[in-house]
Parts: sequence; C-alpha cells; structure tokens
Amino acid sequence: MSKHSGKKTRRTVPRIRARKGKKPLTMVTAYSYAQARLVDEAGVDMILVGDSLANVCLGHETTLPVTVEQMVYHTAAVVRGTERALVVGDMPFLSYNVSIPAAIENAGRFLKEAGADAVKLEGGVEVADTVRAIVRAGIPVVGHVGLTPQTVSKLGGFKVQGRSAVAARHLADATAALEDAGAFAVVMECVPSDVAGEISQRLSIPTIGIGAGPQTDGQVLVFHDLLGVGREDDFTPRFVKQYANLGKLAIEAIQSFVSEVQERSFPAPEHGFSMSEGEEVKLQSVLSRPTRDQVADGWVASE
Repeated sequence: MSKHSGKKTRRTVPRIRARKGKKPLTMVTAYSYAQARLVDEAGVDMILVGDSLANVCLGHETTLPVTVEQMVYHTAAVVRGTERALVVGDMPFLSYNVSIPAAIENAGRFLKEAGADAVKLEGGVEVADTVRAIVRAGIPVVGHVGLTPQTVSKLGGFKVQGRSAVAARHLADATAALEDAGAFAVVMECVPSDVAGEISQRLSIPTIGIGAGPQTDGQVLVFHDLLGVGREDDFTPRFVKQYANLGKLAIEAIQSFVSEVQERSFPAPEHGFSMSEGEEVKLQSVLSRPTRDQVADGWVASE
C-alpha cells in the first residue's frame, strides 16, 4: 500500500468546536499507519489514538499497563497516516496524575514528538487544574467522563455512570469543570442517554458519546469494535454496532491460504518469476562448479 497523495484540509480545534450543535462529529480510534489511512480516507473528523491500545493491540486485560512511550510511538504512526482528521493522543494512566509539571511534559510529547493535534485525559473536577495548566502550555485537551477505564477499580467495574440524579449532577459538574479549564471537547462514556443529552445542552463545547445515546454532539467507536476485527467469541459491548465482520473474513482467508499451501496449489506459476531467456540451460553447469571456498580447501570437481 503506497503512501497517500493529494493535499486535504485538516480538521483543527476551532473547526471542531464550531461544529457544536451543528453537523454531528465522528471519532474513531486507530493505532497504526495503515489503520489511520483507512479511517482518514473514510472521512472521520477525529482519530483517537486510545489507550485501548493496551487491550486491542498489546493483549492486556486493562488499559493500565500501556506507557507514554508506547502511546507516543503509535500516535506518531497514526499522524503519518493521516491527512485530514484531527489526531488526539490518549494520555495513559499516571502520565498526568502525579504532578502538573509532569503532566505538561508528557502531554507535550504527544505534540512535539508524535505530531498530534491534542491530548485526551480522564477525570472531571479532580483533574481540572491539570487540564487548565496543559491548555495554558498551548496543548489542546479533550476531557473524558463517565466510565473512565483507567479508574475502573474505583468505579467497581465497567458500569453505566450517572443513573441517579445525584450521580448525574456529579457528571454535569465534572464536564462544567473541564469546560471552564479550557477543554475544547469532552467524551462521555456509558452515560444514560437523557443525562448525556441534558449535559450536552448545558455545555458550549462538543460532547462525544460512546454508549451515551444519540443526543451528544458526536460519536466515537473503537476501530476493532466497529469493523469486527476479532474472533467470534470476543466480547462486544452493548453500545457497539459492528458495521462489518472483518475478523471472520480474515480467518476464512487465512484458512484458504493454509489449505492451498498444503495442497501445493499456491503459489501458482503466475505468482513466481522465471530466469532470463536461455539462462536456464546454463544452470546445471554453473551449479556443478566448485565454490570459491571449495577451491580454497583443495576440492577439485570431478570431470
């Protein structure tokens, strides 16, 4: 697959903010150059290089093990495969929680080393000061509230957040704090649809939903979930709609390859190469000559 060509207009933070209340925004995750090219060509507004990298690409049970180095590395690959989408790098666990100076430094790496347009981090009121400091450093920020995978242990598991009026008020306060701190958008994950809709109306920044109903300003899905990249027995969250089943197609294709190799029907003549005309008749003669090492060892070819 050759590198893309033809300049396209890249999405910017002001353009994303201006879509509030207008045409819904689209966001899809990507973790590699090849994936980014496909997502970008499809016309998605934003690509999130999610810390879900830990699960879908590295095989971890949670997002916690992924490092800043791994996230920056994969974000750089996605940026190289993107021409039009705004690229957001996901800040991993403990990369922004320890201190504000460390958070600014780590966030800066996504822009300086990887070429990302923005970063995303989880939390509400408790990270507002950190978000404010990162934004003041010139780094655009996307917030993330509701089900926050990095703190799933504290939440008691992968559960819908904001089911009660009090819990919904906490979410509203969290998003308001992020907006006040300078975040230009916020992801809401696993939040009741009516709660997400009410919060979206109260904010002046776009909301991106995942399992948060249709009333948000946009939607995000994981690349592997959207395309069904996996095995039939893989877990699929309720809020996911699979638009394809590439995992099944891939397994069937690889099984065909295995069968054809074992049956010796692949490779066929059209998949190979031939020698230059007339050279094949010289092959046996050339191969029967002693090699340079054999001559050095005193070996003499029989006549």
